[in-house]
Amino acid sequence: MQWTLLAEKLFGLDHGISAQDDFLSGTVQFEGAALTVIGTTNHAPIGVEMALKQARRVLDTLAQHPGRAILLLIDTQGQLLRRRDELLGINRAMAHLGCCIDLARRRGHRVIGLVYDQALSGGFITSGLIADACYALPEAEIRVMRIPAMARVTKIAEERLAELSQTNPVFAPGVQNYVAMGGVQAVWKHDLQAGLRSALRDAPTTDRRSRDGQSRGGRALAYAVAQQVLAA
Repeated sequence: MQWTLLAEKLFGLDHGISAQDDFLSGTVQFEGAALTVIGTTNHAPIGVEMALKQARRVLDTLAQHPGRAILLLIDTQGQLLRRRDELLGINRAMAHLGCCIDLARRRGHRVIGLVYDQALSGGFITSGLIADACYALPEAEIRVMRIPAMARVTKIAEERLAELSQTNPVFAPGVQNYVAMGGVQAVWKHDLQAGLRSALRDAPTTDRRSRDGQSRGGRALAYAVAQQVLAA
């Protein structure tokens, strides 16, 4: 879905969100309350500049509007694969963005992520997956790593990984697999405003992903292992 259509469905024609190249930002009104909107479009790769722009907007909200909810609109092909950004420290810039989102949550800002198009790799990890809860549209595409790349990292044959992906959500892309694993809280299928309303009201403020993954059958051991580590 185009971000303009999404914004109109959520906030009406006079939504207040603007695009600066692939960077989205704005202040919107939703049911009488102001929300900060931060996001990307056009499958934007997240480089140093984009990460710092998003982080700056989060910090401005903390400083100028304590307690205001933040909505992250996610459409990214992942981190920008460019030598210049590697030399500038893209890892630190993306970590800084994640830390800013985490700080907002700790300061009492409700942070909601919404994958409305594409969410890949580090661009997703340092945004939607750090929110209080992440949601998605049914047509969205979500994956952290393609099977060929996973095969190179794990040294497991692509054929074997493809076979595992048929029954184990951990090895497979797709919105429903991320719901099963707990990474995506729910899918907003029809009434987007109802989805946002519910998220702002009910999204968990503690990390429930491993617990949800266990209850949904997508991650059988993560929660139990985490509890054992905490108890050790």
